[in-house]
Amino acid sequence: MNSFNGLGMHLGNLSRLSDARSRSISAENYTGAKGAGGMADEGTGSIPARDLGQGWKVSPSVRIAAGETFTVADIDGPGAIQQIWLTPTGNWRFSILRIYWDGSEQPAVECPVGDFFGVGWGEYAQLTSLPICVNPGSAFNSYWEMPFRQRCRITMSNIAEEEMTLYYQVNYTLTDVPADAAYFHAQFRRTNPLPYKDVYTIVDGIQGRGHYVGVYMAWGSNNNGWWGEGEIKFYLDGDEYPTICGTGTEDYFCGSYNFDPSPRHDQGYITYTTPYAGFHQVIRPDTDYRSQLRMGMYRWHIMDPVRFESDLRVTMQALGWGYNRRYLPLQDDIASVAYWYQTLPAAPFPPLPERDQLQVI
Repeated sequence: MNSFNGLGMHLGNLSRLSDARSRSISAENYTGAKGAGGMADEGTGSIPARDLGQGWKVSPSVRIAAGETFTVADIDGPGAIQQIWLTPTGNWRFSILRIYWDGSEQPAVECPVGDFFGVGWGEYAQLTSLPICVNPGSAFNSYWEMPFRQRCRITMSNIAEEEMTLYYQVNYTLTDVPADAAYFHAQFRRTNPLPYKDVYTIVDGIQGRGHYVGVYMAWGSNNNGWWGEGEIKFYLDGDEYPTICGTGTEDYFCGSYNFDPSPRHDQGYITYTTPYAGFHQVIRPDTDYRSQLRMGMYRWHIMDPVRFESDLRVTMQALGWGYNRRYLPLQDDIASVAYWYQTLPAAPFPPLPERDQLQVI
């Protein structure tokens, strides 16, 4: 997107000046107001700062009680979110991130926080890409550009039974938003197990004009052997058969041949993390009580967004190998987050699974 309006920058125009105004929200400046940071005289740092006083890391974080929802940011526009940094404690499947645009009561983003940032299994894995980075130990970073015209509201809901601690920073700009700028969306889904011969749905029911920009998948294999023969399919604007059809799961995530470079493809998976695609997490069985193979992978359509005019559905087959060189439909534990931009209003999301259906088991 053209950065002269202040929404985003890249190296090619980083030297260009803009009339946009930079702001930042954190526990040290809840509103992001100009000149209002570091003023707290009480907070989670009150005790260590008791001899130093105001301005000395008095309120670096917040605690969110079990069952409570905390408003991370509430911003009047026009403007754009440029970067989000979060460090949630506790069970990342039980911390629900939601983002609302322009006063809507329907979230445009609704995801467990770990899955949104590409670590759906609740365990750290380095992820280095253009829009999402995960750094030691629970440093979740989003660089997805998120323009809004009237209002942006970001919340974190703690559906666990324990209190969580959250350090956070929301960096944004107040600026004019072009007429052709669409709204960021992200939707979580999970099926465990996938019924036999069913196709996993990454997203369905998208209505409006926009473009799909990527997916993260948390894939738990419930079978021995290779699991990634399935094809991804994009159904655009009323398609009966897909306009875009992949050739295999690892192919779609920009890998090849089982993610295994050995000559016979029998020595094991190799992880990788790149700007646009990655197979960045493999959790291997290692005890009687940790018996499932679990993987994480992402594919960002930044250079090749999938455009749609009226509707979009995206599916992924779960397919392995059976006897006598036959394909085997799998019954795996699959979760995903789909990311896209579109016009408003958007179709309502399906209900988020209940806590028991979210947990990693």
